Amino acid sequence: METTDILKRVRQIEIKTRGLSRNIFAGEYHSAFKGRGMAFAEVREYQFGDDIRNIDWNVTARYNHPYIKVFEEERELTVMLLVDVSGSREFGSTSKIKKNVITEIAAVLAFSAIQNNDKIGVIFFSDTIEKFIPPKKGKSHILRIIREMIDFQPENPGTNIPEALRYLTNAIKKKCTAFVISDFIDNHADLEKAMSVANSKHDVVAIRIFDDREQELPPIGMVKLKDAETGHYTWVNTSDRRTRDMYRKYWMNQSERLRTIFTRCGVDSTLVNTREDYVKSLINLFKKREARR
Repeated sequence: METTDILKRVRQIEIKTRGLSRNIFAGEYHSAFKGRGMAFAEVREYQFGDDIRNIDWNVTARYNHPYIKVFEEERELTVMLLVDVSGSREFGSTSKIKKNVITEIAAVLAFSAIQNNDKIGVIFFSDTIEKFIPPKKGKSHILRIIREMIDFQPENPGTNIPEALRYLTNAIKKKCTAFVISDFIDNHADLEKAMSVANSKHDVVAIRIFDDREQELPPIGMVKLKDAETGHYTWVNTSDRRTRDMYRKYWMNQSERLRTIFTRCGVDSTLVNTREDYVKSLINLFKKREARR
């Protein structure tokens, strides 16, 4: 893609996603993703009903009168985007391929983060860690992230989500909110373990992107299909009902496997169809988190 085309696309995404984050997601994001803890604010005299566990004994001894520590929520977050750049992101049966939806969702989350004065960083992953952008604030930083997502060319086509989660756990020392934005086409047996470990240290949120043709085949005869991550071709008779049923069953089994993993690990998740508007899915995710708080 030419530089002028990249800049034009960055501008288009900026206009759309910044508007969404400002007008639609601002309140939901603020409520759904709290700060990482309570920070000391001041000391004041003890009042009836105060929690005695907050008494500052040093100040109390100095003034011979009980004083307590007052805390306020730390609003600033570190937000990490774990962005799937594997070969399967190039698939799409509508006007939008998965890559475009992933880019827009990541941009919305990034703009929501900086409006909330949060830092934002990115891990691009395939079956290895392709690139790490450390968390920072600022519009120029976000525009760099969007530009990278549009034009990034991965070295490898495969997918290894556990590797990305392990890298997150090692690279980011303080607790952060981590959005894994992927189609989750990954059969690694250690996915659940890696996600559980990552979510015990951070707040992991799974955003799964899918296309209609990944869950159901149309009856259109013999079709030559290519696995974007292995490069292998396969002829499939889509007119055969048993083949279509097996295809649909595989999708359902994979979806159930992922739902089970997310539930066991305590990870919030949402499912986004490339054919539909992702706004509704994100708002429902935010509201679900807010309701539990």
